[in-house]
Formats: sequence, structure tokens, C-alpha cells
Amino acid sequence: MCVYVCIYTVYIVLLVFVLAILIHQVKLNQNEKCCLGDTQFCFRFRQAAGRKSSLGCFLDHFDRDAPVCLKVSGYYYGYVYFRQVRDKSLKRGYFQKSLVLISKLPYVTFFHSLLKLIAPEYFEKQEPCLEAACNDIDRWPTPCPGKILTLPIMGVVMKVTRLPPTILCKISANLVSIILPTVHEVDLFRCFHPVFFHIQMLWELMLLGEALVVMAPSPAESSDTILALVSCISPLRYCSDFRPYFTIHDNEFKEYTTRTQAPPSVILGVTNPFFAKTLQHWPHIIRIGDMKQAGEMAKQMKVKKLKNLKTLDSKPGVYTAYKPFLNKDEDIIKQLQKGVQQKRPSAAQNAILRRYFLELTQSFIIPLERYVASLMPLQKSISPWKSPPQLRPFNQEEFMKTLEKAGPQLTSRLKGDWIGLYRQFLRSLNFDGWFRNRRKEMTQKLEALHLEALCEEDLQLWIQKHTEVETVDLVLKLKEKLTQAEKDQLPVKPGTLPKLQAHIESIILSLPEDLQGILHKPPSP
Repeated sequence: MCVYVCIYTVYIVLLVFVLAILIHQVKLNQNEKCCLGDTQFCFRFRQAAGRKSSLGCFLDHFDRDAPVCLKVSGYYYGYVYFRQVRDKSLKRGYFQKSLVLISKLPYVTFFHSLLKLIAPEYFEKQEPCLEAACNDIDRWPTPCPGKILTLPIMGVVMKVTRLPPTILCKISANLVSIILPTVHEVDLFRCFHPVFFHIQMLWELMLLGEALVVMAPSPAESSDTILALVSCISPLRYCSDFRPYFTIHDNEFKEYTTRTQAPPSVILGVTNPFFAKTLQHWPHIIRIGDMKQAGEMAKQMKVKKLKNLKTLDSKPGVYTAYKPFLNKDEDIIKQLQKGVQQKRPSAAQNAILRRYFLELTQSFIIPLERYVASLMPLQKSISPWKSPPQLRPFNQEEFMKTLEKAGPQLTSRLKGDWIGLYRQFLRSLNFDGWFRNRRKEMTQKLEALHLEALCEEDLQLWIQKHTEVETVDLVLKLKEKLTQAEKDQLPVKPGTLPKLQAHIESIILSLPEDLQGILHKPPSP
């Protein structure tokens, strides 16, 4: 296949636009034919090793305020608006053009909505339109939690009212309003509709970080399904790699398709028939057909054996040998089926399913949160003149013993092998990522408590009992603690850091003038 690519890149505050004009010299395959018209999807790729984002400072600040599941990772997202229409004047017989927006932020709904405004105008008016859009975005204000964010773009005003935001779009000409309920969530019910009889099993596979492939008829259905799978364990963060739309051109193609080792803990969304054979050895495969409207009844499909999956044309279904740890929850299936029969709005069906996943994940995580909280040293063990105490190590067997009286049965009606599910989870990347984050938060809390205890001490009395050298050493340590606390935004009580700064100034003034001059000098970069 001969492909000519012209790329025009404009770097702006939060994102990058890439214009890709693709001219193919070969016949369209069946997959490409099904994408006639306008299609939107997304892909994901690794940030180059050793390279830091030019937006590092902003993203660090953003990460501190974002929910765990929305924190920036070492990946970029590509949000695509693809147009394909018949054009007999072209050799290939089709006009093809894509506008791709690249960002570190996982705001799929927001960026797809943004592209929906920009791309059609661009396809008609070319580069000047794209330049005008970039100029609009470049003037966007910095997001501020709790305040309405007004984002003018292409004659439309997007108003972000909260983070994660609700966006109100007002078109200036006719005052038509479009309300998006979220910036980052996909419609779970629509995405899971083809396989919703197996949603609980899919939740377990996501929780455990199992290797899984979604074979879909189009990039849009592939990427939406992958994003739905990843978000079904929210607020727990999915810590393995996932690729909403994976192709043979991805850098990790060989790494992820090799048969010389077990499949990695990755979720792949694919459309190319080539993958039906290449990834046939993967343990869990979801084959989906065209996504039905949420008002149509899905047919119940049994879990099928992997040997039955030979081509991408195989019947839709879930192909796996996995046996769920938990008993199937028939109530949620009946509730969703009843909603379809009664023509319940899609938004309501989506809310029911999202709440179900949220409650299921919370029931699973609460016992872990409760046990990890017990690893925290008592506050009375914190001494201002000693290093902060360490967290106790996580003991798997000790945790398992707590489940008998304080397990998920307290908040969930589901029966099954919860112990087995926990044992498997503790070996997953999701547990490793979750525990690393919790340990970091708890360590910072200990640092904050230690800092508060230090601020309550009579430091003037202390310096009277110690040498000049010891006093200088104390000043240096306090300045280091202050700098680190400001950098990490430690969760200290209001007024703690100004009080610490006042202590430092007071101690410095008690020293000889020559030392005062040295200690007041800013540290070398």
C-alpha cells in the first residue's frame, strides 16, 4: 500500500493538532468501506522514553487535583475525526482526510466534541480555519476547580461548570444548546450492549488486568468498547496498557503479537482481520458486531471456546476459558432488560450500569482501604525531633484474615469466591498501581503530621540548648522540608507553612550576621 502523508502540526497550550492527508493507491478493504462518511475514534501511544512533556509543570499541577483514574500517564491520546466520501475524480475513488488532536488528557468526550466543531469546518475551508481554531484555543484560560470555564471556539462558547465538567455549548447565531454530561466518560450501556449478559465477568477481567482483545467492525466501536472496559472499574485506575485502536503500524506490534511468551497484561482494540489469526492465542477475546441502538434487545450469548474463533467473521460473542470468581448477578441483567422493554432513556440505562459498576468496585476496594489504613502509625508515635515513622508493610495473609468479618459481604449481595478474587488481584498491576498511590498519599500524610508537630515546638527554647552548628543544620533541614512540602503540596493544616517560614526567619535572626547573610541567600539551581 502506498501512502503519502502531509503533516501540519501546531503546538498549543494543552494539545496538538495533526492534519493527515492520506492518499491510498490500493482498493478499499471491507473495513474501510464501512467507514463511509464521518467517523470519530481515538488511539493511544507511549511517550518516548527519556523525553519529558513541555507541559510538565502544568500537568503536575493538574494531576494533584484530578481523580486517580484521570491522572496523566506516560501515554498520549490521539482523538481522530475521519472523513471518507466517494469521489470519482480521485484514482482511489474516495476522498479521505483526518484531523487528529493529540493530548495527554483522557477527556474523550470533550475532545471528540471539540473536533466535531472544528473538523467539518476545516474540511471545507482548509488551513485558515484550523489556524483560527488554534488561535481560539491558545487564548483559553487556565482551568480553575469550582469556577465556570468559558471556552470560545469556532463561534461556539463551551462552558465548563465543574471538573469533571458538564459542558454547555451555546451557538451564538441561534442560541442552540448542547449539553454533554461528562468530559471523559463513554456511554457504558451502548458499548456493553452487545455483551451485557457478561458484564460482571468482564468487570473481573478488567479488575485483574487480564490480556484481552476486542475485535470490532470499525475503529469507533473498537475504541469506545476499550474505553468502556477500562472505565468499568472506576474509581480504581486501570494500570496496565490499553490501546483503543491498535494497528499493525503500532511500535508495539511485534511485542504484543509474539507467541514466544505469554500475552502481556494489555487490552487491544482491533479491526484488521489479520489480528483474528495473529492474536488467536490470547486468553480472552471479545468479538462484537455492529453496535445496536440502545432501544433494541440484545440476544443472550454463551461464552464460547477460543478454538471456535478462527476469523474476524466469526459470530459475535465472548471467547474465553475464564471461570468467574463471583456468582452471576441476574438482577442487573433483568433491570437493564426491563429498561429496554419499557424504552427507558439511554442516559438512564447508562446511569444504572455505571452505578452498578461503581458499587461493585467500591465493595471490593473498601476492605483493602480499611486494611491499608491500619498500616498507618498512630499519631502519638510522631516525634518532631525524629524522622517520620514508616508505614507497616502490606501482609497478604493478614489482610485475608480481615475479610471474614470485614469483607465485601458487608456492602455487596453477591456470593462467590471473593477470597480467590482478592488473591488474584493482589498479583495484578492494578493492585500494584493502587497500593503505590495509597502508600504515597499516606507517606505524605505522615510528612504533613510531622511538619505540623515541628511547628508546634518552641524552637527558640531548642536553639538555646544547642550549638551554633546544630542550629544552622536545623535551619537547612527546615528550609528543605518547606521546599519539599510546597512542591508536593502536602496536606497540612492551613497556616502551617507560613508558620514554619516564620520559625526559620526567627532562628536565622538569632545567629551572627555573617551566617544570616549566608542562610538568606537563595539555594543554587
